[in-house]
Amino acid sequence: MSIDVLLIGDFPDATKRALTQRFNVHHFDTMEATLSGLTDVDAGRIRAIGTEVNQGAPAALFSRLPKLEVICCFGVGLDRVDLGVAKARNIPVTNTPGIVSEEVADFTIGLLLASARQIVLGDKFVREGRWLRESIGRGRSLRGKTLGIVGLGGIGRAVADRAIPFRMNIYYQGPRKKADAPFTYVADLFELARISDFFVVACKGSEETINLVSPEIISELRPTATLINVSRGNVVNERALVEALVTGRLGYAALDVFEREPEVPSELLALPNVILQPHQAHAAIETRLLVGEAMTANLFAWFEGAPLPGRVA
Repeated sequence: MSIDVLLIGDFPDATKRALTQRFNVHHFDTMEATLSGLTDVDAGRIRAIGTEVNQGAPAALFSRLPKLEVICCFGVGLDRVDLGVAKARNIPVTNTPGIVSEEVADFTIGLLLASARQIVLGDKFVREGRWLRESIGRGRSLRGKTLGIVGLGGIGRAVADRAIPFRMNIYYQGPRKKADAPFTYVADLFELARISDFFVVACKGSEETINLVSPEIISELRPTATLINVSRGNVVNERALVEALVTGRLGYAALDVFEREPEVPSELLALPNVILQPHQAHAAIETRLLVGEAMTANLFAWFEGAPLPGRVA
């Protein structure tokens, strides 16, 4: 008897092939398409979900899946999975930790350099023919500057390690000091904001970190500082960030995530001091293949009666 699996999001072809060879797969690109396109008959047969973390699994989906046994996430963040409902129904949730950290850290350093040295702006400057008649403004050096990292988990630590060759002064904030980290711990997030030239938000996305970078924290950043967010859009108070950038109270930003993505505040689109990315820090081809393999391994393990390698506590 075939097993019905609901697949939500954009996945590598190899992942889809592996799943369709084993399961009866119902695939939708987005959560909105899932909720509107999944028939009640098919919903009644679904036993597992494979979902991109930016799609998740809300309560509205759980309520339509009476036979759901397991949720396997493609990625790490669980902020869009209703963990309360999953716990109440005793449905295990898995993710794929430890795979994307290196890629996200590489991308974060790219954002640091792109913002400081005006790489995106310089490309536009040349394409528009402005180099023929004017000079571009000067960029900023990373050497000797203070890099403040919010969250020294897998991504934050990888960012810090990569910043060492740039001879930056590296500080971090988090719930606790990391004994193995050769960087300066700052317990107070306000203090980290005050001293940072480059303020990197790399903490996990969860209920506890929503609005962690509050309007008050943003107000502590210097007018010459750069805020870089590769965490989740709702970790940073987006309205306060936009206001600070528009008024010049904050000098620069480089953002890979947004509160209501793919919607981006219109005010940001016209600002030359802001770099905008479509939530792609993790999205290297090779890494997505590994994440797909990890998600698939969790699905296979469940239906083979084996321990779930990526089970979330």
